Amino acid sequence: MIARKIVLKMISIGVSLLILLLLAIGFYQGGKAAYDFGYRVFTEPAVDLPEEGEDKVVSVTKDMGAKKLGDTLARKGLIRDANLFVLQLGLSSYSKRIKEGTYTLSTSMTAQEMMQVMSASEAETETETEEPASEPASETEAEAETEDGPEEQAEEK
Repeated sequence: MIARKIVLKMISIGVSLLILLLLAIGFYQGGKAAYDFGYRVFTEPAVDLPEEGEDKVVSVTKDMGAKKLGDTLARKGLIRDANLFVLQLGLSSYSKRIKEGTYTLSTSMTAQEMMQVMSASEAETETETEEPASEPASETEAEAETEDGPEEQAEEK
């Protein structure tokens, strides 16, 4: 009778230790997966190298949410993980600034770069590509322009 109680107690302790071991492994694996996912939110590289990039055309509509946009980009091979893109977009400053339109994106672009392209207004895009109309003729004129701050220019008027 006593031997039976001892055996049952040992089996009970063994099962408890096995459950604790499985829980520890589960927590470790879950924590590792969460860390890896969180790390990828901020460091996810482009799908392809710059020299291997392939251009893809993507249309964005007004009713397209972050999830649908992420699914579209993943289906076209521009990103690896649609859920990761949704989180990246939600955490970025571009979350409410994506504009509708048709965009040519490359597989060599990061998600951040794609968001930047899709949120740029036409005026911003034109400004970035335009060359300055006139440049100062000499170095002294350039220095004079930078030295005159808004306060000094207001005093001159």
